[in-house]
Amino acid sequence: MQSSILPTYKRSNLSFVKGKGSYLITKNGKKYLDFASGLAVNSLGHCNSELIKVLNNQSKKMWHISNAFQIPEQEELAKKLVKLTFADKVFFCNSGAESVEAAIKIARAYHQIKKRKKKFKIITIKGSFHGRTLATISASGQRKLIDGFEPLLDGFIQVEFGDHKSIEKVIDNQTAAIMVEPIMGEGGIKIIPNQCLEGLRKLCNKKKILLIFDEVQCGIGRTGKFFSYQWSKIEPDILATAKGMGGGFPIGACLVTDKVSKGMKFGSHGSTFGGNPLACSVAKRVIEIISEKKFLNDLNQKATFFINKLETIKNTYNHLIKEIRGRGFLLGIKIKINNSIFIEKLRNNGLLSVGANENIIRILPPLNVTNKDLKIALKIIEKTCIDINSKK
Repeated sequence: MQSSILPTYKRSNLSFVKGKGSYLITKNGKKYLDFASGLAVNSLGHCNSELIKVLNNQSKKMWHISNAFQIPEQEELAKKLVKLTFADKVFFCNSGAESVEAAIKIARAYHQIKKRKKKFKIITIKGSFHGRTLATISASGQRKLIDGFEPLLDGFIQVEFGDHKSIEKVIDNQTAAIMVEPIMGEGGIKIIPNQCLEGLRKLCNKKKILLIFDEVQCGIGRTGKFFSYQWSKIEPDILATAKGMGGGFPIGACLVTDKVSKGMKFGSHGSTFGGNPLACSVAKRVIEIISEKKFLNDLNQKATFFINKLETIKNTYNHLIKEIRGRGFLLGIKIKINNSIFIEKLRNNGLLSVGANENIIRILPPLNVTNKDLKIALKIIEKTCIDINSKK
């Protein structure tokens, strides 16, 4: 049967009718361990009872109201995010790309009120991913994203990952900001070391430009801190987040300091559905759960166990696995065969994962995954290595 959906996704033939915890279930009852988590979205697994309770309660009160009115649920969520981070102000939207778009506008607007009207350029990292809108594909600069959509939005310059000297060289009197993912997700689970983040902060201070962190994928507890930048000693001026923030319910946010927010006035930006009571109520509960010290401690303990076991599998099957990357539960397995082949075989064995650049398999379990399910995933990964060996 021909689909009426625009073919912008390469879909598997699998279809699920139910999700519970770390599992997705097909119509015929087959269970799959979901370590893709909707691309790091289902931060507390599928159909989490706490989130269902909040969603049901709020759905009986109010779903949507215009941002022309006060929205208490939005205010409460903003206060929680401010308390947990560097930020003083928050703008709510519906997705990661929207939050990055807001970050770009905020950075440009800041320099405008500072009478630095020439400053509009933003430096990004080659291979990064910031979304699929025209502005965010311009920021990413990846050929596979931009083919067919040129001319791109002017004002983005990409430099090589890890090349701090090149970043400093391309800064000129038109540069407004540097924007990076502290851990590149689709780019291949590449961690920017803390000393490099700290170097970027010093450079931005020296050049009077802004530092933007895109934590759409690596934020909201995914790496074992509430935000990934919190592993370092520095703070950004602006931060974009989304994905795991709603635990599966669409919401995004752009966090900013009071100083940098000054360029945004009435009418300078907006989002019809951004910050609606339903999304904010769910996100507030997600954040309450994930930001708990015990939750993050447990996450880090489980992640350490899992990573150590993955390293053992890598050492045993080093002809198949080259490297284990990542932090917390934002992990990548660099494979020596085509990653799509390995992903398919993992799926056939009951484990869902997702690919990334540099022939990486992304492993993104729910942050509240049980030790039992982690052990099942490890058995499936090892079985997949054995299966591939047996067919050589």
